Amino acid sequence: MNITKNIHEWLFSLMPETTASIVQMVLIAVVYLGIFAVAGLYLVLLERRVAAWFQLRLGPNRVGYQGLLQTMADALKLVSKELTVTIKADKFLYNIAPYFVIITALMALSLFPFSKEFQAFDINIGIFFLTAISSIGVIGILLAGWSSNNKFALIGAMRSGVQTISYELSVGLSLLTMVLMTGSLQLSQIVEVQKGGWLIVQGHIPAIIAFCIYMIAGTAETNRAPFDLVEAESELGAGFHTEYSGMKFAYFFLAEFINMFIIASIATTIFFGAYLSPFGISENIPLLGVFWFLAKTLVLIFLMMWFRWTFPRLRIDQLLVLEWKYLLPLNLLNLVLMALIVLLKLTIHF
Repeated sequence: MNITKNIHEWLFSLMPETTASIVQMVLIAVVYLGIFAVAGLYLVLLERRVAAWFQLRLGPNRVGYQGLLQTMADALKLVSKELTVTIKADKFLYNIAPYFVIITALMALSLFPFSKEFQAFDINIGIFFLTAISSIGVIGILLAGWSSNNKFALIGAMRSGVQTISYELSVGLSLLTMVLMTGSLQLSQIVEVQKGGWLIVQGHIPAIIAFCIYMIAGTAETNRAPFDLVEAESELGAGFHTEYSGMKFAYFFLAEFINMFIIASIATTIFFGAYLSPFGISENIPLLGVFWFLAKTLVLIFLMMWFRWTFPRLRIDQLLVLEWKYLLPLNLLNLVLMALIVLLKLTIHF
């Protein structure tokens, strides 16, 4: 039984229908905002620790035990900073741009099945919805770069548009390869298919290829190194958010880490069985399901951080050549290969 159904029935037994519906939506929104904030703060701390580990230094270790409160102190610092804006900026678009990025990330977060009972929004076009909603985030980046009236911010925004449009193809095709195998776009049904084994195992070589392409393209989608040309410090200062300060800068900063969590969560759900345990099905113990989901997701996030501290930044021409000459053709061939395997299985079964 879905957790939202339990909350729904309890609230409707206490109050009128309209009031119960409003309270239900507010409660679910508060829970996910809490997850959003905690995940963002923790991932920033994890990034710093991983960076320190790779560079043989300590990392945050002063504020709180072992530096656990460092990111909270940074958040308080950003809240207290003045919100500045350049004189010639388009103030309306400048102010609204961060909300495009943060809201789309929050909407995507609501679809993930953290456990069998912990999923706020389960629709039959889940994968399609995720790819569509994640595409809207780039609008915020484009608006931020253009409205800032800063040439470096504009260059960063243009790079983001090119990069996102290019690598979305590989992300979409790699997910489509797995959808072809499962026959469903609904995340809960995709998880159900994996009770007999994770899709990365069931799908054999095409699934492994799809996973590798997805992780490369997903890293590029989040504008992280070695694909961080959008905010290349040595060229563009801070890129598209050069002119932002205070909480508006924090929104962009937080959204980057949440998007990394979203990319890893999609991979966990599609390729690694979401909340299903490697040693058996954990669907009857919700907290155990949440543990397995987060454990798998954190391993993939660590992999993305490993990319950042291992590979040098690509040039813009190398970035586009990688997508259009290598990843995209390989993805199309892999899609055809998966279609042949699915057709062969159906023929044998028939």
